[in-house]
Formats: sequence, C-alpha cells, structure tokens
Amino acid sequence: MGGGFTRWSWRGGRVIGVESSAAIHGVVGMPFRWAFNPYRGCTHACRYCYARVTHEYLGYNSAEDFEQLILAKVNAPQLLERELSRPRWGREVVAVGTATDPYQPVEGLLQLTRRCLVVFLQHRTPVSLVTKSTLVVRDAALLAQLSAVTGRTRVWVTVTTLDPALARSVEPGAPPPAQRLRAVSLLRQAGVPVGVLVAPVLPGLTDDEEQLGALVQAAWQAGAQDVAFNTLRLCPGAREVYQQWLQRRYPNLVGLYRRLFGRGQYPP
Repeated sequence: MGGGFTRWSWRGGRVIGVESSAAIHGVVGMPFRWAFNPYRGCTHACRYCYARVTHEYLGYNSAEDFEQLILAKVNAPQLLERELSRPRWGREVVAVGTATDPYQPVEGLLQLTRRCLVVFLQHRTPVSLVTKSTLVVRDAALLAQLSAVTGRTRVWVTVTTLDPALARSVEPGAPPPAQRLRAVSLLRQAGVPVGVLVAPVLPGLTDDEEQLGALVQAAWQAGAQDVAFNTLRLCPGAREVYQQWLQRRYPNLVGLYRRLFGRGQYPP
C-alpha cells in the first residue's frame, strides 16, 4: 500500500486516500477464498473488532488510530477491474467487509464500495457482503441486480444485540439495532438475499438463551432468510481494547473472561 496523498476530515477523524497494490486478497482458513476491503480502519469503533490489529501492520495503533484514522483505497475500482478481467479469474464469491465495514460513514462521501459493486456486476462476480450500516440500503437495487446475475450474492447485516444501550456502548459508531433490522427488511423488499449475522456472541452479555432467541425471532420478522453466528475472538489489538472497556463497564465479568480467554483467542 502506497503513501497517503489525499486527506479529509470526517466526523472527528481523518481519512487518508492511499493507492493499494491489489484489490482482492487470498484468504486461508476461512469459508471463502477471496476477500476485498475498500477501507482500513473503521469509525464504528466496535470494542471487540478482530481487525484492529491490522492497523498495527501499518505503524498505527489498534485503539484510537483504528477508529479515527481511516485509509481509503482510492484506486480500488481500477484495481478490481484489472483483476477481474484476468482470463484465469473463475468468478468465485468474494467476501466484502472482512476487515472493515464497507458502508461505514465515509462511504457516503467516497462511494468506493458502490463503484466496486458496479465492477463486480460487470464481471458477473458474486459477493458475500457484511455490514452493520444502514447505508447499504442505498445500493439495494445494485445488489439485487448482482444477485440476479450471479445467483450467489448475499448481504449479511450484523446485529450483535437487541439492547440499544449495550449496542451503543460496545459498538459506539454503528447504527442502533432497530435501524439495522429495518435495513434487513428494506433489502429483502428490494429483492436482495439477506441474512442476519449474530456476531460476536459476547460471554455474559449476549449469550443467554432468551436473548439469542429474541434476536433470531426479530431477524425472522425483519425478513432475514438466514441467521449465522460466531463467538467472540480476543486477538491481540482487540483484546486490550475490549478488556479495558469490560473493566470500565462490566467489572463483575472480568473474572469470567479471564477464565474463558486466559489461554487463547477463543473461549472453550
């Protein structure tokens, strides 16, 4: 990734335009082979985000810098066009939003995700897109068209909890849960295959049967065709930020987390 050359101020943070060397990246050990992220860093500022550590690769910190310093890959549409035009490209599913939310607020200004969806459509390449943002509804018609052409495109809207106070605390920059569920309904009405991703499940906070049952029920009522989940992962970068938040907001749970995550990134 090259140096920054264009800078914007955005909602208390900074956005740096950079030129990347590649758009799509190969992935190992995941249920998909290819990933695409038009941005690095995320103003949703989710305390648990496993992608925080990626900012450290660039010489920034995984706390405030990850939340306030966003790198926008301004040449992503051109790179994507070149990569999808290669004869050997097999039109496999590309996961969009694995390390940053492709519809975080700055997308409203730069429209990198939208421009890249146009390229995916032109090359009949399906995507599996994950977001917490209601901005995804802006591109509902485009996503519906991509689904119709590829037959394998799907949007996943992440809803971690139905509790608006908990969501505001643990995901301070993301839209409230009710707004995300409304986005699910609007996407479904537009003909976009859409599921709800219950992620991550937070021990002691969102993991009891009643809470999870209510969330699945709400997803179904909103029109979600699928529900998937994953459990909390406390990798370096995320671990420090999440534990500081936990100590401040839920100190009674610190012992539980020490037992669950004392030996690794995942709970038993």
